Amino acid sequence: MFYSVLTMKVYLEVYGCTANKSDASLIKGLLIEDNNEIVKNIDDSNIIIILTCTVIGTTEQRMISRLKKFKEYGKKIIVTGCMASVQTDLIKKIYPEVLFLPPQFTPHIVDFIKSKKIPEIPRNKTNLSKSYDGITAPISISEGCMFSCSYCITSLARGKLRSFPIDEIIKDARFAVRNGIKEIQLTAQDTSSYGFDSKKDLGELLRKIVEIEGEYRIRVGMMNPYTALKNLDSILLGFNNLKIYKFLHLPVQSGNNEILEKMERKYSVKEFKEIVNIFRKKFPDITISTDVIVGFPDETDEQFNNTIELLKNVKPDITNITRFSARPYTKAKTMKGRLKTEIVKDRSKKLTVLCSDISKQNNLKYVGKTYNVLVTEIGKNNTYMGRSENYKTVVIKDNVKIGEFKNVKITKAEPVYLVGSLK
Repeated sequence: MFYSVLTMKVYLEVYGCTANKSDASLIKGLLIEDNNEIVKNIDDSNIIIILTCTVIGTTEQRMISRLKKFKEYGKKIIVTGCMASVQTDLIKKIYPEVLFLPPQFTPHIVDFIKSKKIPEIPRNKTNLSKSYDGITAPISISEGCMFSCSYCITSLARGKLRSFPIDEIIKDARFAVRNGIKEIQLTAQDTSSYGFDSKKDLGELLRKIVEIEGEYRIRVGMMNPYTALKNLDSILLGFNNLKIYKFLHLPVQSGNNEILEKMERKYSVKEFKEIVNIFRKKFPDITISTDVIVGFPDETDEQFNNTIELLKNVKPDITNITRFSARPYTKAKTMKGRLKTEIVKDRSKKLTVLCSDISKQNNLKYVGKTYNVLVTEIGKNNTYMGRSENYKTVVIKDNVKIGEFKNVKITKAEPVYLVGSLK
C-alpha cells in the first residue's frame, strides 16, 4: 500500500549519536519539502520512522522494545540508523513487514517511501533540505569510518569513509545560520579523519566554515587520536578562531597499550596524552572529553589500574564510561576472557566516583570568572542553560532568551555543570 504525498503523515523517533540527529534533520527536511507532515503523535501518523542505535546491548534492547510497541499500531514502519544495516534479521523476527533504509541512504527517504527501492550508490547528505529544532544544527561532514575497531558495530553499519565536499558542507552551515541556528555541530564517526579520502582535512574545513557571516559557534565532534595526530597542526589552526568551541572529544578507551592493541585503536597512551597536552598548551581553558570502555575481554586489575592512573594524570573534564558490550559481527564478540559482570560493575563504579571528583575539581577553577555564554535551552526551576566558549554547560538563573549571547559570571561549580548570573 502506498500513500499520496499530500496525505503522508510521519512520526519520527531518534536515538543515539549526533549523526542520527543529523540524519533526522535531513529526513524531516526532505519530507516537508515533498509536502508531507511531521506529526508529534503516533496516532496521527500513517508512517513511523525510527532512527536506531545499537552501540551497546542495552541500547539494542531499548530499540527492540520500541519496535514491539510500534507493532501494536499496525502502521507502516521504516527502520533506519545502524540496525537497518547490521541487524535486519533480528528485527524481522519481531515485525516481518518492517522496511529497512540503511543510514547511508537517508537522502533517498522520499523515493524509498514511494517505491521501497534503494539505489546502488547513495547521494551525499549535504546540500539537501534540512529541518532543525531549536537553535542547534547537527551537520554531517562525512559518512563511515577508516577503521574497524574490534568492538565497534557502528563502522560495520555505516561503511567506509566517504567525506562530503567542503563547499557543500559550507552551504549547509550557511543555510542553518541564515535560518536562526546559533550552534553548528560538525558530526562524523571520526571528524579528524575527514578528507583522508579526498585530499582535504578537518583543519581546512574549519578555517573555511568560520568565514560564514553571522553570530554562531561550532562544536567539533569526536576525533580518533590516530587520525588527529596525522593532521594535528592543521586542526590546531582551524581551532584558533573564536567561533570554534574550545572543546576536544578524544576517546582514549583504555589506559593500557595492550588493551588498545586488542581494541585495534592504532595509537598509544603516550600519543593520546601528547595530543591533550598540545591542545591544552594552545588553548589553556579547553574542555577535554574522553571515553573509556571498562571490562574489555581479559582486562586485568593492573590494566584497569593503568586506566585509573591515566585519568588521574590527564584529568579530563568529561569521561564517558561504558561497560564492555559484545556486539554482533565484531571481533571482540568472539574474544575469550570475558569478565564477570560483578567485576565490570565494580570497576565502572570506581571510575564513576573518580571521574566525578576530577570533573568537580576542574570546574571549581571557573568560579569567579566571566564567560560569554550562548543560551541554548530552558532548564529546570525557571532557569536557562547555555554553553560557554569552551562548551561548559552553564545554568543561568536570570531571565534571558534562547539564542542570546550573554556575559555570565560563574558563581558555583558542580561535576557536570556550572552556575552563573549575568555580569
